[in-house]
Amino acid sequence: MSEKRLLQIVVAIGSLVPICAGVAGMAIGPAMVDAGAAPITADSHYSYLSGLLLGIGIGFVRTIPAIEQRTARFRLLTAIVVAGGLGRLLSLLLRGVPEKPMLAALVMELAVTPALALWQGRVARQLT
Repeated sequence: MSEKRLLQIVVAIGSLVPICAGVAGMAIGPAMVDAGAAPITADSHYSYLSGLLLGIGIGFVRTIPAIEQRTARFRLLTAIVVAGGLGRLLSLLLRGVPEKPMLAALVMELAVTPALALWQGRVARQLT
């Protein structure tokens, strides 16, 4: 199996995380994180952010077919994910440690996604 193909598979699997979380967040709202009694304004904001998460996942999926040619898009999406991860990290530092699913998301945002971006860049350099 080629390195490009392996990267495509890993990105496809990784994209399921924001896609599934985004759809669930839009459908369930803050109840998804045991905050079901949130005011309607918080619900609206949560649903909006869940839609953005869905869009990020779809954006990564759209890089898969010609992943070696999508470096700029991949890096932009990665920067957006890292910005979100920095926000989550700030929350951790200011408000305390969240539950395990949020810590796993933090690892995806600040470690896995940047590592995938580096890998994508390497594949792009090899194939273009």
